Amino acid sequence: MDKVLIDTDVILDFLFDRNPFSDDASKILSLCESKQIQGFVTAIILSNIYYLLKKVAKHEKVIDSLKMLMNILDIVTTDKTAVLNALNSEFKDFEDALQNFSAEKDKEIKIIITRNIKDYKSSNLSIMQPEIYLKTFK
Repeated sequence: MDKVLIDTDVILDFLFDRNPFSDDASKILSLCESKQIQGFVTAIILSNIYYLLKKVAKHEKVIDSLKMLMNILDIVTTDKTAVLNALNSEFKDFEDALQNFSAEKDKEIKIIITRNIKDYKSSNLSIMQPEIYLKTFK
């Protein structure tokens, strides 16, 4: 079973129903829900999602959305090593660096699913857009 980190943009595509990306995001999360793949996020991703959703919805609704995600996704730890690796990396975006090094430290996560592949060009993991991952998944 693939173990994948699902980046913020993919989850936001689903939650905000951002077309044309929401369909692929929904399929990715459905694979997690049916336990065909094991999806991970970081606590940072959840915090960012809370912050962005809170701009358009009440606290209770946002918390319900996060609880729904926690029913189908697991959390990978971001520790001091991941932070130091991110700070000392070639990544231009610190948040993406944190996601990357948290996933790398896990050792079992081999893929990051994101629409933002350009910011992960120095990653040692496989970086895939949702549509590409879905085409290769079987």
